[in-house]
Amino acid sequence: MSGPRIDWIARTCAEEGLSESYAAAVIDYLPELSDRILELRRELSRPVVIGLNGGQGSGKSTLSLFLIEWLVREYGLSAVCLSLDDLYYSKARRLELARSMHPLFATRGVPGTHDVALGMQILDGLTGRCGNVAVRLPKFDKAADDLCEEAAWPVVEAPVDVIVFEGWCVGAKPQADKALEAPVNELEKEEDPDGRWRSAVNEHLRTDYAELFMRLDMLVMLRIPSFEKAIEWRRLQESKLHDPLSEAQLTRFMMYFERLTRQMLETGPAYSDLVIDIGDKHELASMTQN
Repeated sequence: MSGPRIDWIARTCAEEGLSESYAAAVIDYLPELSDRILELRRELSRPVVIGLNGGQGSGKSTLSLFLIEWLVREYGLSAVCLSLDDLYYSKARRLELARSMHPLFATRGVPGTHDVALGMQILDGLTGRCGNVAVRLPKFDKAADDLCEEAAWPVVEAPVDVIVFEGWCVGAKPQADKALEAPVNELEKEEDPDGRWRSAVNEHLRTDYAELFMRLDMLVMLRIPSFEKAIEWRRLQESKLHDPLSEAQLTRFMMYFERLTRQMLETGPAYSDLVIDIGDKHELASMTQN
């Protein structure tokens, strides 16, 4: 392992407050993943879109950061990350959906609360389908629960060799209608008793989100140990914030994600191209290719 490579990994870990063990894991796992992406890029002779999903707290943003750096530094490729979180509808738009569709759509998170058309436009721009263009990448302010002003969106010159499209439900498949009948938690039981909200979420996965995810050339899954672990890790994240959610607010918020997270843990590995297991201590534990 070359000295310069170790240097930038160690420096990035220090900047992100990550442990030496994470740096070692990056060196263990990123070469194989990056090599596969490079091979795919050469095989297709065009820009590629790599989907990266995982439950809350799985480390998608952190892994994306290192993957982008690796592709740029070690292979000389151009690479950029697009987060599904930055495609959330504005607060005003979600309030419209809450009035016209279902009150639960006011809360960002599930399919139906993202601007899928914008996502497709951005991916098409970044991959060069629209010619050589300057593409603005949206930014969502979670503290304000709203989109940032467009003037603050960063600009990327396209086409880009590799686009990492990361998000908790990127690549997710819809459930069978029968599976929607029984509520999975109190939120669904009390606030979606007729299943109208969860059916609408599922229909989005079947239609516009499926069209968005068709743009993926590879799907990587960060497999967390359980949904309960996602709650634990989200609680840890909240504890570090200036204005954290209360325990009741956190419990309610995570219920929005429960159905699809559990479904993806059960079915996602079968349709993912590569699965990276995240251990109980938040470490990269193993990697399996399909």
